[in-house]
Amino acid sequence: MKLVVGLGNPGKQYAGTRHNVGFAVLFELARKFIAPLTRQKFEAEYSEFTLQQEKVLLVAPQTYMNLSGHSVQKFCSFYQLTPADVLVVCDDLNLPLGKLRIRATGSAGGQKGLQNIIQQLGTQDVARLRVGIDPPPAGRDAKDWVLAAFSKAEQTLVEAAVQQAALAVETWVTSGLAAAMNRFNPDPEATKPTKKPRSVPDQKAPETPPEQ
Repeated sequence: MKLVVGLGNPGKQYAGTRHNVGFAVLFELARKFIAPLTRQKFEAEYSEFTLQQEKVLLVAPQTYMNLSGHSVQKFCSFYQLTPADVLVVCDDLNLPLGKLRIRATGSAGGQKGLQNIIQQLGTQDVARLRVGIDPPPAGRDAKDWVLAAFSKAEQTLVEAAVQQAALAVETWVTSGLAAAMNRFNPDPEATKPTKKPRSVPDQKAPETPPEQ
């Protein structure tokens, strides 16, 4: 069994925002494999389907981004899964819009949902598929940026990236992490840490909905 976790914030007000691109990838997989996320358990919406004899769980935590790990830990415990069985799909404001990057391990890089999953599972060895959302423009607050919707001009590129990310998830399930990295990472250096990792803005999303 494989567990695919898409990160985002619940609620209509967050639909289509940069921080919810992980949800978008999950919805694309749910559409393609006719597995709508209508079931609820462990503070998440989820569904399951079988791909080449491998059962796949699609999990969308409903706890708000910063607490995503609580749901993931419960699913892993219930189904007796290890971190090697988990793939986290999330946004990354350090990558150009639409660019994909898959890694087997590492720090959260400022992504608070991924950070909480790492904390709850007790290891950095959790595969992650990052989808680039562009860094915030000069003078723009990072938290406001990730909670903003994509512009109409960006939609085509985002939709293509979501479809590619869904294919990357399928490859991970059927052929393994190395195959997915080789096929979908933008270049051979994508899986290597940089010599001087730059500091990243705080991507912390609210644990409660912002005031209207």
